[in-house]
Parts: sequence; structure tokens; C-alpha cells
Amino acid sequence: MNAAEEQRRNLELFAEELADQLTLLSTSLLQLENDANSPGCRENLMRAAHTVKGAARMVGLQPIEALAHAIEELLTSPAIELAGQALDPEMVTLLLRAFDELATVGQGKPELLPVRLDQQAQQLESLRGALLARARGSTADPSAPEAGLEPAPAPPTATPERVVKVDAQQLNRIAALAGESMVAVRWLQPFADGLQQLRSRQRELDQLLARWQPQPGHENQLAMILEKQQQCQQLLLHQLDELEAFARRSNTIAHRLYGEVLNANMRPFHEGLVGLPRLVRDLASSLGKRVRLELVGRSTLVDRDILRRLEAPINHAVRNAIDHGLETPQGRRSAGKPEQGLLRLEALHRGGMLSITIRDDGAGVDLAAVRERAIERGLIDKGCVDDLDEAELLELLLRPGFSTARQVSEVSGRGVGLDVVQTMVREVGGSLRLSSTTGGGTSLHFQLPLTLSVVRTLLVQIGGETYAVPLARLDRIVAIPATAIDRHEGKASLQWNGRAIGLIPSQPLLGLPLPGGLADPLPVLVLSDQGQSYGLVVEQVLGEQDLVVRPLDQRLGAVPGLASAALLGDGAPILVLDVGDLLRLVQEALASGALPPLPQREGAPTSTPTITTPTATPSHQPRTVLVVDDSRMVRESLGRTLEGQGYRVAKAVDGQDALEQLQSGGFDLVVSDVEMPRLDGFNLVRRLRALDQPLASLPVLILSSRDQESDRITGMEAGADRYLAKGGFSEDSLLKAVQDLIGPP
Repeated sequence: MNAAEEQRRNLELFAEELADQLTLLSTSLLQLENDANSPGCRENLMRAAHTVKGAARMVGLQPIEALAHAIEELLTSPAIELAGQALDPEMVTLLLRAFDELATVGQGKPELLPVRLDQQAQQLESLRGALLARARGSTADPSAPEAGLEPAPAPPTATPERVVKVDAQQLNRIAALAGESMVAVRWLQPFADGLQQLRSRQRELDQLLARWQPQPGHENQLAMILEKQQQCQQLLLHQLDELEAFARRSNTIAHRLYGEVLNANMRPFHEGLVGLPRLVRDLASSLGKRVRLELVGRSTLVDRDILRRLEAPINHAVRNAIDHGLETPQGRRSAGKPEQGLLRLEALHRGGMLSITIRDDGAGVDLAAVRERAIERGLIDKGCVDDLDEAELLELLLRPGFSTARQVSEVSGRGVGLDVVQTMVREVGGSLRLSSTTGGGTSLHFQLPLTLSVVRTLLVQIGGETYAVPLARLDRIVAIPATAIDRHEGKASLQWNGRAIGLIPSQPLLGLPLPGGLADPLPVLVLSDQGQSYGLVVEQVLGEQDLVVRPLDQRLGAVPGLASAALLGDGAPILVLDVGDLLRLVQEALASGALPPLPQREGAPTSTPTITTPTATPSHQPRTVLVVDDSRMVRESLGRTLEGQGYRVAKAVDGQDALEQLQSGGFDLVVSDVEMPRLDGFNLVRRLRALDQPLASLPVLILSSRDQESDRITGMEAGADRYLAKGGFSEDSLLKAVQDLIGPP
């Protein structure tokens, strides 16, 4: 490598190092401004500034070295060393300006960094002088000569973590191949099942031969037949054992490979929020407000593609909360609140989905202003405005271009509302919900898939074919008895949550013929869009399944109602429905009057309906087991075992997550680990037993690596119904315990 190539490579490394350290500097400084006693922030600031200074010296970028030294001197001055005292906002602003200037220099092609440095030399020198003057203002004469720079920092003694950069497209291809291998390996199990059938048939042959009465002179022939048959049986048994072992190993390897690839594509949530603290500080300052940003779940893992798409909608939602939601200090004092408003951003995994909540403690949504604006825009009639409930009014805020701002500013009033947030959420197959309390604040709830490559779906039958529907887009799955369907002027509807929901046949939306009649009870998928809810009628609900989705061939163009394709476990192809497009088709068909009416049911009811309200669960649905374990591997393994037997499975990452899910009802059994964060298994059982019925009597099976007799006694005394140790765990023992507690699926 020649000198020029070596310098180019050094500049690339410096640009990467500079970006990382500037992120650490900005984050730590803003955190220290909010909390002067925040642990580790001062050390992070000093270490980052020292690293930038040493790295700049190594590549010969003296102006950056000098500016970093000035930053370091200010950070060590009494102005910032006074622990427990709030930082001067002007000093924080000066440091942030220096960070911004360094970031500007570092942007662009690394080999042109010296050129950009020459162009901005005057700004860097001006900032350096301002930093030194501020640092020496209380301890030294600003006109005193500058002390010499310290030597470059010594190399770190610890071996740095090795990082391999992977091209995003290449990573997507690896994930696709891993997903296909996971699907392909499932072929082995049906093959093993076929061999089992052959074994059974041979056993029948054994019995027939044993009963056969030989004729005189055929004894030797019969002995040879029996011997050959026994050899075949032994060979078959050996091959069957080998095949089953191979199937288990291949399945384990495929799932491990796929899990590793997915984990490689997951990033901590905080990596997508690098500029958020600065955005909150600058925007609040420009609006004359005081805002404290609280981040919860910083290390929650998020799909890299989803994280990239989240940045713009989260920034928009945060800007909206600061501008519209949080009051000025004077307004908060008048309302009896602290002058500093709270903006809380929380991310966690819940029920196999990524849940993100943006919550402020401001004044809440002005519903009267929403009504007035909706009437002005012609979205609702003036005579009907009082009939809208709070949820329907809040849905209006998600309409394109809807805004209650009366004046256009840099922050709001330009017709770009929360619809941009909802658009992104729908693009990734998620859902968005808005809630508000007058005087108590507003919350924006995101429900997103954990990854874009694997989608949790509901399999349904439409027109005799199987389709998949992303679970994240479903409000509810209900079974409606024939007696609960209202028919008026050829239109069918049901009463749900106090309002009428139109029942829409799914077949015409996909260009399929209507069935001759309807089943009883009737499977219905409740879908919502911009305040409107519809009941999509399907022929049968087949269960839930994780699918590795693939885009449709571009040569097909846009296929109405379809989003993508996937392969089932047996290799059969399946189409994934686009819920957003289905809702569009429903609205177009209703507007044109082209939607045929729902046919009548098939014959009379076969039995007394098992449900009395649309939200009840029919008795024929599978029993649901909640698996609680902080290990993803354990959750997935137990889930596959139970689902393979026909049980429906939900998953929770710890006891606290489990309690929140259990409040919604519909669970028949809890299978829980003991050692978990936030709330362990023993305390989960104790909390359950202290609740009201039916949760207080919900069966609980503890499955733990703690296999001491004292642990078993503690679990049973806490209220567990069964205790199994992971050390001696087998699928058979688990399934037997589950069936003993709640019966077959």
C-alpha cells in the first residue's frame, strides 16, 4: 500500500471514529444537561473528546486537534466540573455548535476531508477561541498563552470488538436463503411420517403371516419369507431412527442459522434515536418551552429496516407533541404542573410485536377544535358531529392533511399531519393508535412487526383457497352466531363495541364467486381504517403461523388485495393479503354499490350458539398457552412443540409482560420460567393468585433450570400447579403435564 492509499484509508477510519465520538459527545452532554448527576456522562464526554484529539493528531488534522483540545479544556473547567449543579444552557449551546461544526467537516467523502477543513478553518478557529475563553473565564486570563497539547493517547489495552460490515442487500439475500432452508428442511418430517406408515403396514403383514397355515412341503419357503421380512423390518427401523435424528439435527441447525441471521439484522432501538435528544432541546428552546426527554427500552432490538424507517415518523410525532401537546412554562404553572414537561418514548417487545409509545403530559387533544376543523373541511356534517365519540374524533387526526393549527410556522400548519406517521406504519404491516386525556396528555402507540422478513399471520380460507392475513392489521377475530347477524335492506351487520359493523364478503374483493351459504358460527375479521370498521367474512379460520414472506414478481404489477407470497411448512405456496388495499376495495365497492350482499346461512343452526357477544371466544377454538421465558430460544422451542400438538401459543419475555397480556383474557394455561428480569416466575404466580377470578385460578406450569427440591417447594407454595425441571425436560413430559392440566388442544 502506497502513502496516498494509506492516507485515504486513515481518513476513512478517522471519519468513522469522528462520527461515533460526536454521537457520544452530543448524547452525553444533553443527558448531563437534564440531570447533572447522571452517572458516566462526564467520563464519556472526556473520553470522547480525548479520542477525537488523539485521532486527529495521528492523521495530521491540526485544526480538529486544536478544537478538540479546546472542548476538552472546557469540559475540565470548573464550569462543568461542579457536580450536582445544572449546566449553563449557553455553554451547552456553544459545545453543541462545536460538535455540529466537526460533524459538518466529517460529512462527505473521507479523502476530501482536508479540503473541507481548509474551507471551514475560520469557523473552527472562531469556535476554538470561544471555547477557550469560556473555559478560562473563571480560572485564567483569556489572553494568557495556550498550554501545549498533550501527547496522543496510548492505545487501549483491551482488545476492541471486531466488527464486520455486511452489505444490506447481501444480508437480505442471506436471510432469504436461511428462510428457504428452514422451509425446505420441513420436508423431512412428512417423509418420516410416511415411513412410520410403512412400518405400521409391515406390522400388519407380520400378523397375517403369523396366522397363515402352511401347506405340507412349503415350510422352508415360509421360513425364508419370515426371515426376509424380519431383515426388512430391522433395516426399516434403523433407517427410520437415522432419518428422525437427521430431521431433528437439520431443523435445529436451520432455526439456529435463521435466528443468527435475524439477530445480525437487529439493532438496539437507541441507534435510531441519535439526533432525537438534540431535536427535542432545540425545538423546545425555539418554542420557549422546557421539555425533559425520557427514553425507556434503549437496548430493545429492532429490525434494521424498520429502525431506518422509524426515524422520520418518530421525529414528526415528537415535533407534534412538543408543538401541540406540551404547554409553555407559564401555562403549566397555571394548570398546577411542573414547568418542565415530560416526553416519554418507550420501546419493548410485547406479544411477538414491537410496541413503541410516545407519551407527553401536556394538555391533551382539543376535541372541540378537532370537531370545528372537521366541519370546515367537510369531513363530517354539522348535524352529525355530536354523534362522534372520542376515538372517532382522534382518528380524524390521522387523515391526510388534517391539522388544527391556525397559523403556518416552521413546525406546524403546513398540512403535513400525523398521516405521514400512519403511512409508514402501514407500509411495514403495523398499526397506529392515538389516545388522549384532557389535561393529562396524549399518547401515540405503534404496533410493529419485529422483523420484515418473518410475519406472524392468520391463515384463513376464502373461495376454497388458503390465504394469510398479517395479524398486526387485525383488530379482532370473532365468531358470530347466525342469530347475531342483523339484516336490513339487503345489508348485513353486527353489533360490536356498541356500534354497527358492516359484514363484507371477502370473495368478491379477490374476484372469487360467493359461496352458496354461510357457516354457523360465522368467522369474521374486524378491520379498521380512519375511524371506519368493517367485518370481513371468511369461510374458515385455520390458525396462526410465522411466514417468510417474498415480494410478488414485478411483472405482475399491482395485484388488488395481495401484498406478497410465502411458503407453508409443506412447501405449498400461499398468498399474503394486503389489508390496506382490501379496505380500499371495500370503500370503492360500497361507494359504487357493486358489492353483492352477504348470502344467507346454510340451513338452520346446528346447535345453540356458544357465544352471546361478538367478542367472545367460540368453544371449538384451540386452547391458548402463554409461554413466559426471557430466552428467545426457549420461547420458540416450547412454542413449536405446543403448536405442533394443536395448541395456540402466545409468548411473553418476562413476568411483567405476562401479567399485561393476561389482563386481556383468553388464556387457558401459563408455562413460565423462574429467573427473569422485572418479575420472576415465583412472583408472577403469587401476583396471579392475588387477582380476581378467572385469573386467580388459571393453571400455571413452572419449567425452570432450578431443579433443587427447595425450588420445587417454593414454586408449589407460590401457587404453581406443576413444576418441571429443564435438566430432565422432554417434549413428552411437557405435553403430558399440559394435557393433565387443561386437556387436549
